[in-house]
Parts: sequence; structure tokens; C-alpha cells
Amino acid sequence: MTKKIINNIRRLRFDHDEMTQQMLADAIGVSRQTVVAIEKDKYSPSLEVAFKIAAYFKVPLETVFKYQ
Repeated sequence: MTKKIINNIRRLRFDHDEMTQQMLADAIGVSRQTVVAIEKDKYSPSLEVAFKIAAYFKVPLETVFKYQ
């Protein structure tokens, strides 16, 4: 069984006034394409980016990312 990291970024964006991927990208200092890739589980972010996302939404890292 292969384990992977899943994320709740899309849900967090939706719950945050339906924020766009571009708005999140601008807020955390990455490209929109990076946000797209992370959301689609095609790319695992650096720890720095992961913490920036959690800090932006003011939630624990485990709320954004889960190891499954």
C-alpha cells in the first residue's frame, strides 16, 4: 500500500471567501501553477511553503496536510 500526502487546500480556499488559487499563490509567494500542483497531489511543497499555507489560513499544519 502506497502512502501519500493529501491536502485540504481547496476546501480551505472555498471556506475563505472562495479564494482563488492566484490569491493564495500571491499571499504565500509562489506561482499559481505551484498551488494547482499541490492541490492535485502532483507536487509536495517544501516545509516552508507548507507552513506558510497553514499560517495564512491560521490552522495547524495537520489541518492542511495529512499523511495517508
